[in-house]
Amino acid sequence: MVLPQASMSVEDEKATSDGANSDSAPPTDALADDADEQPDAGDETDHSEGEGAESLGSSPATEGEGPQQRSKKRKKKKKRRQGQDDTEKQSSAKDDDPPGWGVHPIVSPGTAWGLATLSGLLCPIGFAGIDVWPLAFVAWVPLIIALRGQTAKRALALGWYSGFIMTAIGFYWLVEMLEVFSGFPLALSILFAGLLCVQKGGRMALMAWLYARAAGRGWHHGLCFIGAFAVSELVYPLLFPWYYGASVHNVPLLMQTADLGGPIMVSIVIIAFNVGLAELLERPMFRQAADKRTLIGGVGLLVFAVIYGAVRISSVDATRDQSKKIKVGLVQGNMELHKRGRARQVHIQRTRELRKEGVDLVVWSEAAIPSSFNVTNYQARMKRTVTRFLRVPTVVGGILREKIDPPPETGRKWRSFNAAFMADEKGNIVGRYDKQYLLMFGEYLPLGDTFPVLYKWSPNSGRFAHGTSFEPLHFGEHKLATMICYEDIIPTFVNKLVAVGDPDLLVNMTNDTWFGDTTEPWIHLALAKFRSVEHRRYLVRVTNSGVSAIVDPVGRVVVHSDTFKEQVLVGDVHFMRQRTVFATLGQAPWWLVTALMALGCVLRRRRPSPSAQGTG
Repeated sequence: MVLPQASMSVEDEKATSDGANSDSAPPTDALADDADEQPDAGDETDHSEGEGAESLGSSPATEGEGPQQRSKKRKKKKKRRQGQDDTEKQSSAKDDDPPGWGVHPIVSPGTAWGLATLSGLLCPIGFAGIDVWPLAFVAWVPLIIALRGQTAKRALALGWYSGFIMTAIGFYWLVEMLEVFSGFPLALSILFAGLLCVQKGGRMALMAWLYARAAGRGWHHGLCFIGAFAVSELVYPLLFPWYYGASVHNVPLLMQTADLGGPIMVSIVIIAFNVGLAELLERPMFRQAADKRTLIGGVGLLVFAVIYGAVRISSVDATRDQSKKIKVGLVQGNMELHKRGRARQVHIQRTRELRKEGVDLVVWSEAAIPSSFNVTNYQARMKRTVTRFLRVPTVVGGILREKIDPPPETGRKWRSFNAAFMADEKGNIVGRYDKQYLLMFGEYLPLGDTFPVLYKWSPNSGRFAHGTSFEPLHFGEHKLATMICYEDIIPTFVNKLVAVGDPDLLVNMTNDTWFGDTTEPWIHLALAKFRSVEHRRYLVRVTNSGVSAIVDPVGRVVVHSDTFKEQVLVGDVHFMRQRTVFATLGQAPWWLVTALMALGCVLRRRRPSPSAQGTG
């Protein structure tokens, strides 16, 4: 049930007061301080009856009372009258002050938890994977209303709860991934998946706490929510990084602001509209007109994104039409995780088929060759056993191993590298890139070298070493920035690759077989598509079991595969280079927002004077 701010029930008034006092932060302003001293509505009724009895002067209850007892009663009456005066002052202040001042929840506690649940259910449905993308523009409204006026402590709990629901639904595939990837039994996989969802839910908890803390100190609640959301997407650590802007990955028109501020900018467009809509719905609870600036900001930012998207798509398409074009072939081998004996034969045969179709370049998936090669002679051995049969330039995925001399205390004698190799049409290996961002639990175990017994508990986890070079692979006069596995969903990492190598084509090789036939492969593709927009380059993405795809510089999918099918794809790719705002500034603007939010959580905004009050 939604309650007007000026007529809260007894239970809600007490819950609000208790929540405000339980927060470790100091009172947010004078209104919050006054709220702690208010009598509740039930007490006022009892007091009025007491005053009537005393005014008769002959109540049996007062007979025989001494001067001291009568003095105590007079003091209590005085306090009650003062409390009533304070209540009237506060009620007047609520009508006069711009919303956002003080800690005054606009919904009851039960309603707040219900709204947080609703957002937790809607957000993953609007996100990539399930892909009901219009829901993204309304999914956050319930949570925004639930958080409005809450103490920082209560907001943190609501945010964490809602975030847990979001991730438990959106990342349901974590259970299968942990079971297959690490070899954990089902019960342990469910436990660890639950813990990961708790950790992921902490991102929403951080966002909610920052919002409540800053808004409670008098700063504009709409800007506080947008800023808090941006900070949470920037700084919160995640095993699988994701951005809510990926909700619109199938709407290129709304993706284009990514070349200004990366995926966070796209997220902000969505969140600002949610804030504006929440403003329109929640103001009747205050019996006030909606804040026009919040509404204009939310709708205006979306309109800007649409106009900017139309202009940029037209401009980039014109540049594409003037650039060099080649035909690229993709080999999706669809090898089982632990039965890969046919991998070499399948990839060679499929590459020969693509060569007959006249492709200029072929790309394989991550670790397409099941056997590993020694770093001392990998070039000669790879040519002899694999690449000399191809007779077309090919990017090949494989594993390198290097002997450790002397072995460390763990007894580990070898270290491995997840690598990509560039083979020319004669089969010579002319370039190599080693993966740098390793996947926790899959390619290494945290503290695994310190406590080797962890690898006995997780027998399927690898022991890979990090690469160090950002140099691109060379394909004639062209440069390929290569990403392996989930490196393609880390914007800052790809920014470094582009800055160092100045490539004219992006390539990603991955293997999503570990996640099964779930929504994860589609989510992975959705997140990767933004790298094309951020840098205005084509992305060639090949996975072992799908989804393999070619993405153009405005985020459109040129061609894509199915999941868990052996397939080859052919598509046109243009070599392009454009310097974008995001490539130049990176995440710097969002770090500035982070600094401003930190100040907003510490500094209190001066209360507007009655003659100069607005609504912000």
